[in-house]
Amino acid sequence: MKFWDASAVIPLCLAEPLTKLLQAIASDDEAMVVWWGSLVECHSAFARLHRDGYLRASEEEQVRDILSLLADAWTEMEPSEDIRDTALRLLRGHPLRAADSLQLASAIVWADKKPKGHHFVCCDNRLREAAKKEGFSVLPKAL
Repeated sequence: MKFWDASAVIPLCLAEPLTKLLQAIASDDEAMVVWWGSLVECHSAFARLHRDGYLRASEEEQVRDILSLLADAWTEMEPSEDIRDTALRLLRGHPLRAADSLQLASAIVWADKKPKGHHFVCCDNRLREAAKKEGFSVLPKAL
């Protein structure tokens, strides 16, 4: 079981340079764990790609369908005071945005606040660095 940031979920839904690598990581993962807000983050990315002309309406619908299949199978970390408090701590110690601090905080709470030995799948460099500093093994190993 690995924790997946939204930045790593998006390439599972549409063709990007890291898609094949992330598909291999996903196929090796018995279950994906994500933050409760990841679905919204992914939909936001797809809508932005459509608005910016990178996805046609039919393509956006296809990637949303793929995301829906993934969401049916993943485990979501629900919002909690523990996650919020951890996110606040992370903001003081790492150069993260609010949404990224919530992603990492939910991973930390999922790992029972002992990230060592747990995997964090992420394609955002700033969040990857923070996750490493918190003790996670970050995948993919290189971007």
